[in-house]
Amino acid sequence: MNKTALLIAFISVIACQDPEKKIPTQESIANTYGYSNWKNVNELTFTFNVDRDTTHFERTFIWEPKSKKVTYISVSDTVQFLQDSIKRVSLAADKSFVNDKYWLLAPFQLVWDQGTTFSEKENVVAPISKEKMKVLTMTYPAEGGYTPGDAYDFYYDNDFLIKEWAYRPKNQPEPSMVTTWENIQEVNGIKMATMHKDSTGNFKLYFTNLSIQ
Repeated sequence: MNKTALLIAFISVIACQDPEKKIPTQESIANTYGYSNWKNVNELTFTFNVDRDTTHFERTFIWEPKSKKVTYISVSDTVQFLQDSIKRVSLAADKSFVNDKYWLLAPFQLVWDQGTTFSEKENVVAPISKEKMKVLTMTYPAEGGYTPGDAYDFYYDNDFLIKEWAYRPKNQPEPSMVTTWENIQEVNGIKMATMHKDSTGNFKLYFTNLSIQ
C-alpha cells in the first residue's frame, strides 16, 4: 500500500469513530451522584423518616452491598437477612428496604435495575416548582419485582441533578405522589438527596444518620 492509500485508510478509520458519542441520560444522572464511587462502599447506614402532618415514622437500615446483608431496625423489631435469600419472616423487611433504598439511591437504580425502558422530554413544566425542566421517565416491566409496571418521572436540570420526581403506579397518566429533591449530602463521594417534600409541605420524607464505610 502506498503512502497516499495508507493516509486515506487512516482518515476513513478516524471518520468512523464517534468522539462525541452521547452517554445515556440515566448514566449521566447516576454519574453526577457519584456512581463511580459505589464500588468502594462496604457498608451504608441510613434512617428513613416520614413526617405527615403531626405524625412521625422512622426505621433504620444497615446494608452491606458486597455481601448483600441487610439489617432492618424499627422501634419494635430487628431483622437480618440476605438479599439473595428472602424468607417469609424477612419479606416485609425486604419490601421496606427496597422502598427506602430507592428513595435514597434512585439515581443509581436508573442503571442498576434491569428490564426498564426510558423515554425523554425537554421543556416540561415541573409539577411543583412550575419551572421548565428536562424529564427522564423510567418504566418497569409488567411482571416481576414488587411494583411491576410502575413509572417514575425524573425532572432534572442541565447539570443532571434531579429537582423533582413523580411516581405513577402501573404507568397511569396521573402521578400518585410528587416530591422535591433537596438537601444533597455527599458522603465518601456519594451524593444523596436527604429531603423530599410534597407541594403542601405537610409531607416530608427525609434521611438521617447517613454513614458510608
